Amino acid sequence: MKPSRDIARLIEIMAALRTPGTGCPWDLEQDFASIAPYTVEEAYEVADAIARGDKLDLKDELGDLLLQVVFHSRMAEEEGSFAFPDVVEAITAKLIRRHPHVFGDARDLSPNEVKALWHRIKAQEKADKAEAHRAAGVPMAEEDKGVLAGVTHALPALTRAWKLQAKASTVGFDWNDARLVLDKIREETAEIDEALASGDKAAIREEIGDLLFVVANLARHVDADPEGCLAAANTKFERRFRGIEQKLAAEDRQARDATLDELEALWQAVKRDEKAGA
Repeated sequence: MKPSRDIARLIEIMAALRTPGTGCPWDLEQDFASIAPYTVEEAYEVADAIARGDKLDLKDELGDLLLQVVFHSRMAEEEGSFAFPDVVEAITAKLIRRHPHVFGDARDLSPNEVKALWHRIKAQEKADKAEAHRAAGVPMAEEDKGVLAGVTHALPALTRAWKLQAKASTVGFDWNDARLVLDKIREETAEIDEALASGDKAAIREEIGDLLFVVANLARHVDADPEGCLAAANTKFERRFRGIEQKLAAEDRQARDATLDELEALWQAVKRDEKAGA
C-alpha cells in the first residue's frame, strides 16, 4: 500500500482498520473512552515537539494527532452519531462565525474590539447550545451552565485553574493588580505553615492546592502560561541536576554517594557555570 497526501485515503485506512473480520483486532476493540488518553498524549507530544523546535517530529506528531480525530470520527460514524465531514463542517462553521471581521461585514476592528466581539459571539453560542438542549429535551450538565461553563475537567489542573479564573474575571471577580495576588500567595504560604504545624495532612493538601491555584492566577495576571512556566522550571531542574551528575561522574561518583551538603554545593556550582556561560 502506498502512502498518500489525501485526507480521504486516511479516512479509508481508518475504516479498513475498524472493519470486523479483516481489520486490526486492537483497533476494533477500542472505544471513545479507551482512545481518549491517547488523544491527550498526542496533543502533549505535539506541544513537546514545538517546545524542542523539532519540525520533523512536529510533522509526525501532528499526523498522530490527526489520526485521533479520524479514529473518534470513525467510531462515531459506526454508531450513527456523526462522521468526519461533520467534524470539518462544524469547525469551519465555527471559524467563519467567530471571525466576522474576516469573513463578514465587521471590518477594520482594533484588537480590543475583536476580543469583545469574540466574547459576544461565544456568549451567543452558549445561549444557542442551551436552547438546542432544551428543544431536544436533553438536560445540560452543571459544568455547561453559568459563567464557568466550558472549562473542561480534562485539562491539566494548572491550566484549568487559569481558565476558571479568566472566566470569573469576565464578571469582575478578580484582583486588579498582580501585587495583590502576590499578597494572597504570602497569605497562603502562612496557612500552609499553620497546617504543617498542626500535622493535619488533609489540611496541608488543601492549603497546597490553594497556593497552586493562586500561583496560576499570578501567572494569568502577567500573561504567562502556568503550565509553560512549570515546564520550563522542570527543564531547568533536569539540566542542573544532570550537571551535578556530570560533575560527580568526573570523580567516578554517583549522586547517591554524595551528602546533601555536597549536592547543594554542586548545585550552586552548576548555577554559576550556567551564569558564566550565559
